[in-house]
Amino acid sequence: MPEPEAAPVIPPTVFRKGLLLHCGAEVVDRGTLSRVETPSCTESWFPLPHDFLLKEVESQLTAHGFGIGETTHALSHEGKRYFGVLQILRPDDGPGDYSWIVGIRNSHDKTFPASLVMGTRVFVCDNLAFNGEVKLSRKHTRFAVRDLRFMTSRAVGRLGEQFHREDERIAAYKKQRLTDKAAHDLLIRAVDCRAITPTVLPEVIRYWREPLHEEFRSRTVWSLFNAFTEQFKAVNPHVAAKRSQALHGLCDSVCGLIA
Repeated sequence: MPEPEAAPVIPPTVFRKGLLLHCGAEVVDRGTLSRVETPSCTESWFPLPHDFLLKEVESQLTAHGFGIGETTHALSHEGKRYFGVLQILRPDDGPGDYSWIVGIRNSHDKTFPASLVMGTRVFVCDNLAFNGEVKLSRKHTRFAVRDLRFMTSRAVGRLGEQFHREDERIAAYKKQRLTDKAAHDLLIRAVDCRAITPTVLPEVIRYWREPLHEEFRSRTVWSLFNAFTEQFKAVNPHVAAKRSQALHGLCDSVCGLIA
């Protein structure tokens, strides 16, 4: 298969920490990622090499005018599952307390198709949150490689609008005040929608009552949101991405962002 050109990126530094804390995943460099063996194709399954997928996403980001900053790559399940995080350089000054990111995931054990997800990373705590997953392949069918460039280009082409909507969402989270009673109600609803499990509820409550960072002492949806995402560091990145999307839906409803 043809090799897409990889975009120039800034070497990872502190940004590694956001994924290093996730259990079940090992942070690796590009060389290790490129050496992961891709399983042989079958009549109905055509797995995509992790590194090939990453290069295609980088190529399309560059083609659409996005600058790429720090990157982090994690493997789990003996290299069969890949999760990558790419920091997107903003064209403006932005809020200053978080950055845009793109998450990439891929599997060689048929657990999920290649996909792209947008999100944010909060600087003070390295908390990651994702939203809006887009599948880049049709469950690794025999046309996966042929269709990858088109599907990736289409997904990346929507990112600009999605990132600006995310800025508006976070601004609403920061503005929406929460009483302890309202926060406790949200915590229970978060269990109901599977944004968290009952076993970690006490930990999220502690982060809400005793914030780890001064920035989250204000009693807002944003502070509670980061109490949740602080706990997400303790789970596999694939699970964390799924839970953060459920959490977004819950917080959006509180802020009146969805009908």
